Parts: sequence; structure tokens; C-alpha cells
Amino acid sequence: MTQDSRNIGVVMGRRRVDNPWIDHIWVPHAVLDQAPDVAAWTLISEEGDLSLHYAGEATVELFASETANYRDNLASGDPRLWIACRSREGGAPPEFLRATADPTEGEAFFEGGADIVGTVAMPVDINAWIAAFVEAFHVERVFHKRQRDGDGARRGRRREGGT
Repeated sequence: MTQDSRNIGVVMGRRRVDNPWIDHIWVPHAVLDQAPDVAAWTLISEEGDLSLHYAGEATVELFASETANYRDNLASGDPRLWIACRSREGGAPPEFLRATADPTEGEAFFEGGADIVGTVAMPVDINAWIAAFVEAFHVERVFHKRQRDGDGARRGRRREGGT
């Protein structure tokens, strides 16, 4: 299996909210094409109800078997990266789970225990890296529709008992 990976920096936004149960929410805000040499959860800026924090390093992994998904993401006109995190108790910053360029995997984060999932714009350098990976490893897969017999049954062996 062909694989490549790259470390990125993740910027999270902490927004104050008017809610009786919580006082803020965390949302993925941006990614940096390289992880800087800065401590995780360093405050970057603060304006109004939003503070931006360098949240730390994440790894984006690419797999040759998923190039069609990466290609579709790049061709969308607004390529995105998906960031998944899990909230922690007591108002602590969230825990990183994953970062991906695969839209299918990104959507699956919602079912995988992440309660903070968001997309961010893909930086130009990461876009070029993924495009080069797709160019090198994409193989078009032909879809073969199964044929049915005249009576509507699938061709091939039938199970005992008529099913």
C-alpha cells in the first residue's frame, strides 16, 4: 500500500457564546502548511468574542487507495481539510483526533466519537502536495454492474433453500 504523510499546524477558534450551559465553543479555524515551533494552545490573537489559538500539530496521511476522493476534493473548487477533535472536561482545550483530506473520512468523523468536526480551507502548498500524490498514484477503477438472469435472480451460485 502506497502512503505519504505530512505534519501541519492547526489553528482553533474559541468563541464565547450566550448559552446557559456553556460559555464557549471550539471550532477548527485554519491549518498551516507546516507546523511551527510553538507550544500547543498558544494564543495567537483575540478580537471580540473570538480568540485564535495555535492548537498543535496534526498529521495528514494520504493513501493510494483513496486518490479518487482526494481528486474530487481538489476538483470541488473549494478544497478542504477536515479536522476532528473531542471536547474535554472543565473547559480544557479539545483533544485532537484526526485531520484528513478525504471527504468520505471527514464525514465519518461525526460517527467516530468526535464532537468537534469542521472543515478549513486547504493551503496552496498542501493542495499541490495532494495533487502530485493523486497524479502519481491514481488508477481509474471501472465500475462493473452485476447482471441479472431473465427471472431477476443474480447470476452465480444460489444458496440452498431458494434464496
